[in-house]
Amino acid sequence: MRTDAVPFDVAVIGAGINGAGIARDAALRGLRVIVLDQNDICSGTSWISSRLIHGGLRYLEYGELPLVHESLRERITLRKIAPHLVTPIRILIPIYESAKRGPLLIRLGMIIYDLLSVGKTVPGHDMLSRTETIENAPGLKKDGLRGAARYYDAQVTFAERLVLENLLAARSAGAEIKTYSEVTRINIEKGSVVSLEYRDALTGVSHEVAIKVVINAAGPWVDQVLSVTGTTTKRLIGGTKGSHIIVGKFDGAPEDACYVEALSDGRPFFIIPWNRLYLIGTTDIRYDGDLAEVRASSTEVDYLLAETNRVFPQADLDADDIHYAYAGVRPLPRREKGPESSITRRHIIKKNKKIAAGLVSIIGGKLTTYRNLAEQTVDRLGRMLDRKLPECRTQDTRLPGAYRLDEARESLQELDGLSATGVERLLSIYGGRAVDLLELASAAPALRKTIDSAHSVLAAEVVFVIREEMPRTLIDIVYRRMMLGLDADQGRPLYEMVAAIAADELGWSDSERHGQIEALHAYSDSLGV
Repeated sequence: MRTDAVPFDVAVIGAGINGAGIARDAALRGLRVIVLDQNDICSGTSWISSRLIHGGLRYLEYGELPLVHESLRERITLRKIAPHLVTPIRILIPIYESAKRGPLLIRLGMIIYDLLSVGKTVPGHDMLSRTETIENAPGLKKDGLRGAARYYDAQVTFAERLVLENLLAARSAGAEIKTYSEVTRINIEKGSVVSLEYRDALTGVSHEVAIKVVINAAGPWVDQVLSVTGTTTKRLIGGTKGSHIIVGKFDGAPEDACYVEALSDGRPFFIIPWNRLYLIGTTDIRYDGDLAEVRASSTEVDYLLAETNRVFPQADLDADDIHYAYAGVRPLPRREKGPESSITRRHIIKKNKKIAAGLVSIIGGKLTTYRNLAEQTVDRLGRMLDRKLPECRTQDTRLPGAYRLDEARESLQELDGLSATGVERLLSIYGGRAVDLLELASAAPALRKTIDSAHSVLAAEVVFVIREEMPRTLIDIVYRRMMLGLDADQGRPLYEMVAAIAADELGWSDSERHGQIEALHAYSDSLGV
């Protein structure tokens, strides 16, 4: 085993949104940070969300006003520090005679929502008559339609990029990022953590690093991480499974997102225009199965299709219309009784004192509130280390892609052969860092070319993400860097070309390249229904 002797102030286990946010904040405040994940970045819970930065309108039903207020405040912050990734979205709530939530209740919820979002950067709500609702969304089922509420929230099309940019910022501030690095042991001496051991899944090499504090931000894997201390503890996570399906534009599809009450169980779900497709979800089912084998079940798929077809009768969607689906487990606090939807979405920062000093687990949390969770965690971390840390700067410090946006747009528009769609695509992925991408392309004419029929994907992207964004496999490149895997065709026509460019950059042999392509196809196939 190779041992790194210089101690880290903190090891963050988990490279999802919470771990990435904590790493960024801690590194910006001068702490020595290492981040470890058993897979790639954003390959667990963070990527299976509904991709909204929202206040959690539904949480008002359970009296969680502080959580809604926190979420709405963080929505403002994320729009400020990541405007290229977090954009406003208008949402329609159709109200039917058969619904549990009538116009008065929904209007009350809308008023409270607006009051809790003081300083918001989006318009307030309005209530629509039946006629106005039909004009706004003519494809809606008209029988029993009473009207609608309409309001604004925000959307993060590529949650993967939000996670990545937090990690890029952490790395720039000195953090070390180790993907495909499963923690196999947390060593404890005299009641305190002293080191941890991890194994690199791609090289097989094991390492040990000295540490002062461990932040267990492993999401639904929190309990598994605690188990490597060798101590038996009460389960902390009682996750619920959420599934989404992705379809193309259908007959009667709305221009705005729709937040609809399901007839079968009264649970609200979303139908969201997303990435030139439609994202439909989510479900909420207790899950105790294998976390490595979470899939959207046929029951869940049928539920989402049936409810969408009910609200949009012209849609006539079936399983053949689904491009792909994704599912995962929310890392919620364990609760044996009560409906899944009533389990709190507030985060819990738990010191695992019964196991060891210097061990903290993050339970729950939301994509929207990751930054505030990170600030609270690092504040506590300073006290644990008995160090007076600088004030948190993440509320005002923009993420890397949020700089030079106008310069990037102008430069992309001047690039011969890149379509207008390509300009918007590159800005939505790389933001102002597209300037650096173009500098790389200018050094090699072959990299300035587009590699797709829509003239929206640059060859230079493959090299850029390899050099700058820490991918280790072709799956990482396609799905969590270039975002091609989330297209309707999952980027399949480009697999060979992307692999060829990557092989040249990384020195893959022919057999390695073929193996990477096979693994990528298998991963894409696993998202089918």
